[in-house]
Amino acid sequence: MSVNGIEALGAAGFTPMTPPVASASAPTTAAAPSVDFGNLVLDGLDRLDGVQRTADQLAVQAATGNLANLHDYTIAATEAQVTTQMTVAVRNKAVEAFNEIMRMQVG
Repeated sequence: MSVNGIEALGAAGFTPMTPPVASASAPTTAAAPSVDFGNLVLDGLDRLDGVQRTADQLAVQAATGNLANLHDYTIAATEAQVTTQMTVAVRNKAVEAFNEIMRMQVG
């Protein structure tokens, strides 16, 4: 198992989202490609599930003595832990943003 660098975030579906810049002379009739937030969340949860399944499989192999390199399990377990912590942090920020929107007064 290899440890991916920060450049792997783009492959994991974490793309920086910059708003399109509209020119004063250009009409805004062209539709800019948009990223569906719901699909990003579902993709992230699928990836989290995959990382946790891998760590679980390696844990079973380590417990039964079928794992040649114990560090593979250690790396997978740490990756699963960090991925879970990041997912929880994103969820907390989303709930915080939702609550802030609900506190806004209309009118």
